[in-house]
Amino acid sequence: QVQLVESGGTLVQAGGSLRLSCAFSGRTFRRYAMGWFRQASGKEREFVADITWSGGDTSYADSVKGRFTISKDNAKNTVYLQMNSLKPEDTAVYYCACAFGTRPSYEYWGQGTQVTVSP
Repeated sequence: QVQLVESGGTLVQAGGSLRLSCAFSGRTFRRYAMGWFRQASGKEREFVADITWSGGDTSYADSVKGRFTISKDNAKNTVYLQMNSLKPEDTAVYYCACAFGTRPSYEYWGQGTQVTVSP
């Protein structure tokens, strides 16, 4: 059973930076693709970024492209989301998720970490 634990969420001013972490346990991390999603209050969960199991390819939502960077450290069993130039509209609960290999759907999800960006 995979467990995902997010951390790093906090209150930050607009224009600031944060790095979210997601610690993975229970399986072989390097075999999993990882993704970050977010859900703002009253809205549906949306895709933010993902990275392939090898770490060789990444993709981003248009709303965060150029500001956020996803990375994967297989030695630490951790995936990161570096968030720069934060905007109030980035306020949300951020979730990480994983998919084995190249499977198209995410199998396991973390509990989320709150990011609040003040104007």
